[in-house]
Amino acid sequence: MELNPLEQALHTARALVMADLVAGDVAEADVVSFVEDAVTHRRWWVEQWPEGAEFVTGLIAQDVQDALLEKYGRWPLCPACAEDEPHALDVEPELGPDPHWVCVKAAVAVAPVGALGEVLRR
Repeated sequence: MELNPLEQALHTARALVMADLVAGDVAEADVVSFVEDAVTHRRWWVEQWPEGAEFVTGLIAQDVQDALLEKYGRWPLCPACAEDEPHALDVEPELGPDPHWVCVKAAVAVAPVGALGEVLRR
């Protein structure tokens, strides 16, 4: 059974965001609920604008980041500026393909969404 392209984009986005949450050791049950809520919300969004399917990963990452900020605090914390005051990475582009976690303070791309584990394991 093959998924339609919109569902495939949503499943891929869910997997990439979950990989980053697992890498940061924050994939608790309530946090996974944030991911599911974001996927549900973005499903409606991408059904209305199918051309935006390539943007859904970054949007879901931002949605989860916002939900975590409200409940727990900043996430993911920047590994590039360890000596400075802790601050969160941003998703860039805000609405575009190939989203990355970026430290705006140091002006560096830290990792693609879904690949934080490669940076955090160092």
